Amino acid sequence: MSQNSGKASIVLKEPVYILNSASVVGTKEGQGPLGLLFDKVGEDDMFGCAAWEEAESSLQRDALGLALEKAGLEPEDISFLFAGDLLGQSIATSFGLSSYQIPLFGVYGACSTCGEALLLGAMAIAGGFAERTACVTSSHFASAEKEFRFPLGYGNQRPLSATWTVTGSGAFVLGNEKALQEMRQSGAGHGRAQITGMTVGKIVDYGLKDSMNMGACMAPAAASALERHFIDFDSQPEDYDRIITGDLGKIGQKALIDLMRERGYDISSQHMDCGIEIYDPESQDTHAGGSGCGCSAVTLSAYILKQLEEHNWNKVLFMPTGALLSKTSFNEGKSVPGIAHAVVIERITV
Repeated sequence: MSQNSGKASIVLKEPVYILNSASVVGTKEGQGPLGLLFDKVGEDDMFGCAAWEEAESSLQRDALGLALEKAGLEPEDISFLFAGDLLGQSIATSFGLSSYQIPLFGVYGACSTCGEALLLGAMAIAGGFAERTACVTSSHFASAEKEFRFPLGYGNQRPLSATWTVTGSGAFVLGNEKALQEMRQSGAGHGRAQITGMTVGKIVDYGLKDSMNMGACMAPAAASALERHFIDFDSQPEDYDRIITGDLGKIGQKALIDLMRERGYDISSQHMDCGIEIYDPESQDTHAGGSGCGCSAVTLSAYILKQLEEHNWNKVLFMPTGALLSKTSFNEGKSVPGIAHAVVIERITV
């Protein structure tokens, strides 16, 4: 039986389980509304390293180590690792995870990387190519500012439309039914949630060029992926407890809701954005909210999966969004295309 559904989606014949996960964040994130839920909060954002990029590598190293430990596994128990970050050549990943010596697929979807990694990791298991995979991604405020904008010492002014890159890393260990039962028998846990379907997004470019308003740049891609998902799954917004984007912030959220209304869908009651949830708008000056690969990843691990485990929610659509730009494209006057990938995550019922 084919697992394909519609033009761009997959319905898994057998669910892929999120066996366990971990989140490591910086000090600002630890002071936010979700602060008590993260597995580890750094005492300072250098994490004992000499450079911002090294600090981001340490985030990934710690997050994967914690996720494996919580799942009762060793690196050799993982068939493939799907990981990426925002930096050139994905150096946070290559320097951070090389010591684990797990076969690596490096992925890049900008801030949608968590969704892309989960999608690919689940596909590898559903296709019978692996029993367990791991998915990791990260971002760091200082390394991202250095990579895409200006060094922190420059002190440039940020418009109210700008989002704040989350300092954090999320790691997820995925497994099939056999891996879930083995983990349960070992006493390492019961599994956090199950992935039952996914929709692969496409590049959408509305010609917007404001890199300080990435929420608006990414919202069209989110709308495209979400509409495609509803069509392919023959579903409606009310079929989900939450429809969760990763990085749109306040401006992008409004744009997405408006774009979906134009398509005949009202998602205003179900929509939630990780970038809005992770910071306190009154006590933390982050303007439009949070963004970055780590934003959706740590929120998924610390908060969203917890809601599923505790049966507060039964089914969510997790859809991180990414802005596909670089310093080169921006300086050459190019627009900012976007992409989004959707993953159906449900509470475990077995």
